[in-house]
Amino acid sequence: MQKREQGKSGGSGGGGPAPSAKRGRPFGSNSSAAAAAAASADSAAPSTLLGPSLHVHNSFADQNNKRIVLALQSGLKSEMTWALNTLTLLSFKEKDDVRKDATPLAKIPGLLDALLQVIDDWRDIALPKELVKKSRVRSLGANSAVTGFGNNEHQALGSTGTLHRPGLVSGTTGTESTQQNGVAKSRFSELWFDEDSLFNLDEEGRAEKQQCAVGASNIIRNFSFMPDNEVIMAQHRHCLETVFQCIEDHITEDEELVTNALETIVNLAPLLDLRIFSSSKPSFIKITEKSAVQAIMGMLESTVKAWHCAAAELLGRLIINPDNEPFLLPFFPQIHKRLVDLISFPALDAQAAAIGALYNLAEVNMDCRLKIASERWAIDRLLKVIKTPHPVPEVCRKAAMILESLVSEPQNRNLLLAYENAFAEILFTECRYSDTFARILYELTSKPNNKVATARGIWGM
Repeated sequence: MQKREQGKSGGSGGGGPAPSAKRGRPFGSNSSAAAAAAASADSAAPSTLLGPSLHVHNSFADQNNKRIVLALQSGLKSEMTWALNTLTLLSFKEKDDVRKDATPLAKIPGLLDALLQVIDDWRDIALPKELVKKSRVRSLGANSAVTGFGNNEHQALGSTGTLHRPGLVSGTTGTESTQQNGVAKSRFSELWFDEDSLFNLDEEGRAEKQQCAVGASNIIRNFSFMPDNEVIMAQHRHCLETVFQCIEDHITEDEELVTNALETIVNLAPLLDLRIFSSSKPSFIKITEKSAVQAIMGMLESTVKAWHCAAAELLGRLIINPDNEPFLLPFFPQIHKRLVDLISFPALDAQAAAIGALYNLAEVNMDCRLKIASERWAIDRLLKVIKTPHPVPEVCRKAAMILESLVSEPQNRNLLLAYENAFAEILFTECRYSDTFARILYELTSKPNNKVATARGIWGM
């Protein structure tokens, strides 16, 4: 618990007192070999070969803040394109960028809401209408038989005939004319009352709307890296509802939009309190604490490496806050099983993300430690990460600390005694973790009320 309190105060996902570094793309978005090759190529290339760069004056945002927000709110293609390009430049910052200034959201009132509106506009037309269109409740004239909407008045009056209008010729001529024009009138009525037909966007227009939404999500992601924006965004209910809705619909939503939303949540996770979804703050999208965790679980079960690695890291950061425990506890059996599966993946990023999450989950309560220890292959896979070893020493250290947390529970000692020889081998071969495994062996064999277990462990009884 002491470690969790330190992690909460420091805002780190690993439980240490130092704040966790901000992330770029999620774990697994690119291979380590490719990243190393790109880094070496960049270092070797002269500055003259890097191409032109565009610099933005420091006072640009201050002088044009109202124009930027109004351009996003206008809905005009040219204005929105200019605003999104401008904000992308203001929010993006390379590692070695000489610019020290940042553009916090507090400097531009209404900017975050305007960006979220761009994403909401795309979300409204993202799916085909037959998948999302629902019947609307007509409240106007609800107490009267005739409402005036469409053909409802004729249905309410019990009319089974065709639509007759004043001034039409009566008799057989009028009947024949009505029959001939029946199909045309029906189509006209459907066209008039179908909001997705008369003013609908073509495929090119939909693609442009999608690009604007992806650009807005990328700007929000960039803003989440700035410390000045963290508190504002983590307490903005509309922002959290939008990004959680994007990852909730990851099967049908644009992949880059989902990735940007997921990275934004991971960056804000140390300050995120899931109780905001049941607070008195205005709600724009119906998202509850349970549905938010279910959305994360959907990403954790995803086959996309970047998504399930980022989801594992997100869970590890969320559990640092004790206020999030009641919402995560019902999903712990699924979380443990999936994280143990990720440790067996050959991808080093997946192993690191899973062990980092288990490192924090093992500190929650006794029940979590019992479930992790009883999970099939959990101990074997943790030992394999240490023996291989993982190229990042911190990952191996956390794996050893997880084993030490598990052995602290008396109910786990009989289970862990089967691995006593493996613990002793690491004790004498791995100097960096010898202290940890010495404490593990001490816990297993030196308890006064564990004489039978001690004999079984030493003599193989």
